[in-house]
This record gives sequence, structure tokens and C-alpha cells, in this order.
Amino acid sequence: MKLEELLKEIGAKQVCGPTDLDIREVHFDSRKIGQGDLFVALRGVNVDGHLYIEKAMEAGAVAVVCEQLPEQLHAGLCYVSVADSAFALGNILSAFFGYPSRKLKLVGVTGTNGKTTTATLLYELVRFMGKKAGLLSTVCNYVDGKQYPSTHTTPDPLELNQYLRLMVEAGCEYCFMEVSSHAIHQKRIAGLDFDGAIFSNITHDHLDYHKTFKAYIEAKKAFFDNLKKDAFALTNADDKNGRMMLQNTAACKYTYSCRTLADFNARAIEKQLDGTLLQLDGQEVWTKFTGDFNAYNLLAVYATACLLGLEKEEILRCMSMLVPVSGRFETLLSPEGVVAIVDYAHTPDAIENVLSTIKGLKGKNNKVITVVGAGGDRDKTKRPEMAEAACRWSDRIILTSDNPRSEEPTAIIADMQAGVREEYRRNVLAIPDRREAIRTALLLASKGDIVLVAGKGHENYQEIKGVKHHFDDKEVVREIFGL
Repeated sequence: MKLEELLKEIGAKQVCGPTDLDIREVHFDSRKIGQGDLFVALRGVNVDGHLYIEKAMEAGAVAVVCEQLPEQLHAGLCYVSVADSAFALGNILSAFFGYPSRKLKLVGVTGTNGKTTTATLLYELVRFMGKKAGLLSTVCNYVDGKQYPSTHTTPDPLELNQYLRLMVEAGCEYCFMEVSSHAIHQKRIAGLDFDGAIFSNITHDHLDYHKTFKAYIEAKKAFFDNLKKDAFALTNADDKNGRMMLQNTAACKYTYSCRTLADFNARAIEKQLDGTLLQLDGQEVWTKFTGDFNAYNLLAVYATACLLGLEKEEILRCMSMLVPVSGRFETLLSPEGVVAIVDYAHTPDAIENVLSTIKGLKGKNNKVITVVGAGGDRDKTKRPEMAEAACRWSDRIILTSDNPRSEEPTAIIADMQAGVREEYRRNVLAIPDRREAIRTALLLASKGDIVLVAGKGHENYQEIKGVKHHFDDKEVVREIFGL
């Protein structure tokens, strides 16, 4: 594609050199540059791409987009300065791949908890209805039925547009994607044409990156602020920050609620360990999901499907066929009658949601035993809060490692123990080895007791000192149960 075509929507401040150049590929990593490519210099969290402009030119780049022009300009090459390289990159890549998001009904899901479940269930729902769709999520990416591994909640702009292009080529009509606060703040979604946005909730998380809770909220809100006029903005009215998301959006505004009057409402009529009977806008439907948090996820799915113009009766019929996402409240039963639940809960709010659900489902004389850790090199302030939430809702707690990364598991556990009040201490064990922690919890359990293994869910690895080791909570539980 000609460079001049790629520069149409980026608001260039200054252009030095020819723009009738043929661009072979677009990259923001100088190590991937080849002859005839365009290099976009980004100011990243750890690396400033402006330091690699000369290297990119030596590797064959014929043009560069940057926020600050280099002192030395080479003849015959093109240098473009912009106010924001990240914003420019998204728009350039969207143009380079033929504006694929404009050819799909693209819906983004943002919030602290529930993103993966909501996006995945929307993907499954429309496929049950005979339509082609794509999914971009924490667990896995799909182009129609073809599976691709996932490395980030929201991919980088190059990957994003490559996936969207593949979806268009595969004949997909819809794409559902998780939109993380990091992706919004880093403008990874710049240039994408969203037809709808969903807000699930916002609680304590990612303060290692955003620094303040206010900045975290503002990152989420920016997604809604930038929606087009004919898109829909759907928010959880029961979250105290839910309506704030809609304050400055030009999109059509809608609310959903399980507690108050809203555009879309749900109520749990009957709750069991293997499912919930829900009333969705006056219609009853049996779902294979447990917990109030899943009632919210399912309501968001139902509301979104309605807003996309799908037929209500068909939506309800297909919702009864949906099954839980991998590592989200997955239940395993031992031959002796001990119930183990594996869940991705890794924030104080998520742990409380899962445990309050379990508490309401367990037998009167049965125990709740929780195995929980916290990730290393991430938001440290939530660690004591996670432990405190686990203590309030559990009879026994085992603090262990999650993905310690570069930190010592014992140091992470010590941070968590700071949230354990004196009255709970006799119920808390610290076992850094996660396999041994799970084994101990299951051995402490009797028939009818429920063991929650929290934090990793779908993940099949532990990251220790920069190395990923295979580790799957479900595999460990099955092994100990003899399943």
C-alpha cells in the first residue's frame, strides 16, 4: 500500500520526504523491519522506539512515523511526525489491513471481572445461532472455529488487525473481544470501529500500572468516551461506577441490573451447584452457571444479543446450551464426595464473589476451604485484601504461590498475611508449594466440603524466575482425586 494512503487519518504534524512510497509491512519493533517497511516509533512503558529509528532505517525501513524527528534525515526516505505515535499506529494498521473492524460487528467488553466469560459466551451464543464469529480473549483467540493461542488480554495493534482481517476473510459477521485497561491507556484499540461496548464492574486491580484507582477508572471510561454515535454503550447499573462510564459517550446508552430497574433485568430464582434458574426480562431460563456474578455475566450477554438485533426467543433457547468458560467456577467431585472448584478469581472482589456464592450453596455442617495466592511483580496493594476476603468467607485458608515471577513466594505470602486479622490466624496455613497446598486442602476436606482453588483458573503454567513451568490446577485436583 502507498504510504500516502496510510497517512490519511493520523493527523500528521510534519512530513519530510516522499509519500508515494510502496509500504511492504508496518512494524513498531525495529527487530522485525525488512526492506520497504514502515517503522512506527512508540514510547513504550520500558522502551522508547525513537532510540531505534536509525537501526530501523539501516534494516530497510523506507519511512518512519514518530513523535520527534531525528536530527539526521536521510534523502529519499520519509519522516512523519505526529502528536501520538500509538494513536497513529492503530489507525495506520487499520488502513493497512483494509479497515477490517468496519466489516464486522465488533463488541468490546471491559471491566475488572467478567470480561472473559462475557466475551466468550457471546461468541458461543451467536455460533449456536448459526452465525460466524471471532473471539479475542485472555483464554484463547478464535477465528470462526479455528483456535489461536492467547498471550495478552488484548493483543497489540498489529496482531489485533491481523486477527480481524482473518475474521473478515473467514466470513465472520461478529467479533467479541476483551478490552483491558492497559490496552485502552496504551491506545492499542486506536483505529478500531466498535459497534458496542460493555462495562461489567470495576474493583481493586492493576494499581501497579495505573498508580491510582481514579486513573484506572478513567482508562475504562475512555473506551466509552470514544465510541461512535450509532454504537451502543451497555453498563452495569449495580456497580457504583457503572453510570459514570456513560457520562460523556456519544453512543446509545443502556443499563442492566439484577437489583434495580434498568433496560435489561435478571433475577436468580433457584441456585444450585450445577446451575441457576434465571428470570431474564420476565422469561425463565435454566443456565449451567452458578453465582450472582455469573447472573450479571449472562444478563450482559442477553442484553448485548438483543442490542445486536438477534431474536429474543432464540437467544433464550441458546443461552440454556451455554457452558462455563475454562477455569471459571469449574467443579470437580471426588469419589468421596468432596467438591473442588477451580476459578480464576485473582482480585479481592472476585474472591469475595466466588466465596459468597459457595457459602450459599454448601451444606449447613460443611466447610469451605480456600487455596489462594497472588501474582508476583503485580499490584501489591491487593494482596492483604485478597487474604482478608478469603478469611471472611472460608473456614480454612491456605496461602500459597500463584505466578511468583521474579519475587520470592514467601515474600508474597507475607504481604497477604498482613491482611489476616488475629481472629482468623489459627485457620490459616502458609504452604509456598502450590501442588502441596492443593493436596493439603483436599486432605483436610470431608464429604460435602467445598475446596476453592483460586487465582489461576485456565492457566496451565507457573512462572518462576522468568521460566514457565507446566502447572494446571485442574490436573492437580484430578490427580489427587484419582479421577
